[in-house]
Amino acid sequence: MEHLDAVYRLALQLARHPDDASDLVQETYLKALRVAERFEERGGGIRPWLFKILHNVFYSRLARDKRAPLSVDELHGASSDQPGPDEPAPAWDLSTLNWEHVDERIKTAIDGLRSEYRTVLLLWAVEGLKYREIAEVQEIPIGTVMSRLHRARSTLADQLAEFAEEFGHGTG
Repeated sequence: MEHLDAVYRLALQLARHPDDASDLVQETYLKALRVAERFEERGGGIRPWLFKILHNVFYSRLARDKRAPLSVDELHGASSDQPGPDEPAPAWDLSTLNWEHVDERIKTAIDGLRSEYRTVLLLWAVEGLKYREIAEVQEIPIGTVMSRLHRARSTLADQLAEFAEEFGHGTG
């Protein structure tokens, strides 16, 4: 239970809606309890294992939802909560990370990252996972983790160059 907040933060980042995130967390913990005897310690503790279960639950739900039939309203786009192809995704409320002293420009820049870059960055910077653990959670090669993290950091550095100069940090 000590990792509940961290699991919820990742669920919220993936689902982008508090109710859906809560459902994901509940299903993640139920699955974890069912297979707890198969948990093998690999040096990172239980948190990366919970993140991997959450990741699998989320993508299994996505696949299931894609196969589900659409209602007439959804077919015509009348009641869809999901953004259309030309609409931006809803902003993730980074305030759930308790970053009380973080400038809004930084939060906005992080929220503006592509989803795959933002997820890797937050798993590394906020949750403190190692590259290997992120690779296992995301089910991607470790080189991809390093590449996505590099791109996320480079993008943030470019977007926040003016912000850095305000605090006397050079951009070179």
